[in-house]
Amino acid sequence: MLSEPTYLAARMVASTIEEHFEKHIEAARLQGEVDLADNPGAEIIEAAIDVAFWASLRREEGRPPRVSLALLQPSQCEQPLAFGRKIRLTPKNLIKLAPAVEQPGIHLGVWRENDGLYIWGTTHTIPGICFVLEVAEPGLLVIKHKRTDGFGKFVNVAILKGDDVKIVDERTSGLGDCPELLTSLLGLPLPYKTESNVNVLVQLAASMRLHGRGGLVVVVPPHSERWRDSIVQPISYPVHPPYTAITDLLRREAEDGDTLEWQEALLESIKIIGGFTAVDGATVLTRNHELLAFGAKIARSENSVPVEQLIITEPVVEGKAERIHPSQNGGTRHLAAAQFVHDQHDSIALVASQDGHFTIFSWSEKLQIVHAHRIDILLL
Repeated sequence: MLSEPTYLAARMVASTIEEHFEKHIEAARLQGEVDLADNPGAEIIEAAIDVAFWASLRREEGRPPRVSLALLQPSQCEQPLAFGRKIRLTPKNLIKLAPAVEQPGIHLGVWRENDGLYIWGTTHTIPGICFVLEVAEPGLLVIKHKRTDGFGKFVNVAILKGDDVKIVDERTSGLGDCPELLTSLLGLPLPYKTESNVNVLVQLAASMRLHGRGGLVVVVPPHSERWRDSIVQPISYPVHPPYTAITDLLRREAEDGDTLEWQEALLESIKIIGGFTAVDGATVLTRNHELLAFGAKIARSENSVPVEQLIITEPVVEGKAERIHPSQNGGTRHLAAAQFVHDQHDSIALVASQDGHFTIFSWSEKLQIVHAHRIDILLL
């Protein structure tokens, strides 16, 4: 018998999360994927969440744990590091082992045996759609899974923070007119030709959030100069000729996109641009990922009017759209992004706050208003 969980939120979400994994694993099988994890089931999911939550509230040598659990058997990993004896999954044992697996990409392997859950070792590799439970900070848990293509950020399924539970809504991303970036973060299927291109913005969003300084990126149509009407001239830091490393790598995707060297080169190029987003002002990127400028100052177009309202949504189950004044959504970066998209309907803007909040701004043709997508839940 597994121990009776005492964290109520674990029981509230376990069945919903089990259904999510069952649906995605089955869909991947129908598409011909073979390297897939097993669905751990609601009982194991509930028990793992319970242990992780109580462990997250403890400290080892004054530090809270940061640890990632993967629910899978050792036979599903390549070259797992197996312990000489399995260790029962308890808050005490988890916090003791946490310092050894704090580096990104390392997971504690957990699976059921007889009467309980046991930590059998660690692994760097996990199969597609593998249940991963990350202890991000005290009281904050992120449930996610690996993409079947193995490239890029994991797909978030749910966020639990104390008694606040948010389930990612896959059926809708708010109110339509959804940027491809948000669709990719949700893990929804995309045409093959655009998937890696969208993942560039996913990785850039993660990089912007990671450096912690906040940032603003405007994504503009290629071969267009109209965006300059919304930028103070002269631009402080133009890039000439444009930085095209990402574009060049994506052109080579069909030839060597599956190689580790290609993926590392792409991620390194994205990190370079991510670094420039920490400079005060906007980073200007084309839709085909050419860097045109950074540190640019956004201003209202000469023939435009101040943006007075926007719609804000969050891609969570039972989430509701709100119509608010832009000043209620954040600081100067958010206001600048809303004004830019209000004036440049064919562009989008990405805003990372210093406190970790992240928003995508796009123009809704359906509603004729700026749509702010709050996607913090997708980037943790």
